[in-house]
Amino acid sequence: MAKQVAQTPPLGWNSWDCYGASVREDEVRANAAYMAANLKEYGWEYVVVDIQWYEPNAKSDQYNAYAPLVMDEYSRLLPAENRFPSAAGGKGFKPLGDYIHSLGLKFGIHILRGIPRQAVSQKTAILGGNYTAADIADTGSTCDWNTDMYGVDPTKPGAQEYYNSLFQLYAGWGVDYVKVDDIARPYRRGEIELIHNAIRNSGREMVLSLSPGPTPLSEGEHVAKHANLWRMTDDFWDRWDHLSAMFERADAWSGYIGPGHWPDADMLPLGRIGIRSAGGDRYTRFTKDEQITLMTLWAMIRSPLMFGGDLRYNDEWTTALITNEEVLEITKSSRANRQLYRDNDLIAWTAVGEDNSVYLAHFNLREEAADIGTDLFQLGLTGRYLVRDLWAREDVETTSTGVVTKVPPHGAVLMKLTRLA
Repeated sequence: MAKQVAQTPPLGWNSWDCYGASVREDEVRANAAYMAANLKEYGWEYVVVDIQWYEPNAKSDQYNAYAPLVMDEYSRLLPAENRFPSAAGGKGFKPLGDYIHSLGLKFGIHILRGIPRQAVSQKTAILGGNYTAADIADTGSTCDWNTDMYGVDPTKPGAQEYYNSLFQLYAGWGVDYVKVDDIARPYRRGEIELIHNAIRNSGREMVLSLSPGPTPLSEGEHVAKHANLWRMTDDFWDRWDHLSAMFERADAWSGYIGPGHWPDADMLPLGRIGIRSAGGDRYTRFTKDEQITLMTLWAMIRSPLMFGGDLRYNDEWTTALITNEEVLEITKSSRANRQLYRDNDLIAWTAVGEDNSVYLAHFNLREEAADIGTDLFQLGLTGRYLVRDLWAREDVETTSTGVVTKVPPHGAVLMKLTRLA
């Protein structure tokens, strides 16, 4: 894959956390319009339609077993016109993609690996060869949580042609980002390579994101070569146990953080979520301190940032959380991102800025407030430094020894240390 894409972690919106499998075109367009008006200037740019856009009867986050799907004569799924009216007349997602591009944004879709079961049973054709869906399917390779697809056998003639035809279609729609599901756990090397090749053959640059997680750490070299993003975790929700568990995963994957390949901690379940998705309609259950911990960790590990709530309902707090330029700068341009130390439930991460300033994050996973201290020598620093609190947006002290912060329970303090002459 051309690594010109995702040179920095993508920032965007994904429909899953708020609309599950049932998002409609009007909801996608409205969130895109909000992003263009309010978030684009901060680097937010991807608008991603998640799973089941090809199923007319999808209503929530629950999948309808063996549901009839909208499909063309070449075994390729198409948007359901009752949910995406602009797709009528065989236009597919091109009108929606054109609208999103007209806003100066980028367009993404979710797919499941493999080929539709209904295509296999109907023996529909594969574009680009004298093969049918039945010729390339691996009917023993199925998803354990969704019944739409069979896997594709990478060794079968016609397998590459099928994936090539999919991504030629997506290129024609103007797709910039493809989230492929049921492919990273279990890790499907063969189909990942077919998709990697198909994107390259499509003639259009597209970000390739793999789900769900956890992706096996043993596949780190392979996944970093063949994909741009890959999940470190199963679906991440607004639960403290999900967030506290992410620190160990982030530390394990930190060696693979780099331009064009980003370990993915999953979406940000912030703002108004669950409208037609898991857990029911609500504002995030994370406390404000936990939300700061979430955004601080995702920034320090340079995870992609995919907002999960319906953007139109964002309050002043949520907007400030995702538009703090000083924090977003860590996501966009830091390097040497790593865990500095962990003392049970007290954790420090560090990174280096473009101007050689040093970022330092203190995390407190305890149920009570804690003082966390880091000496400059632990950071490999000598001299005198200005310490800036990035969430408070204020300079707090100068030091030649180190910093000590009082961190609230489940909270974080994020600092930038700049050397003084």
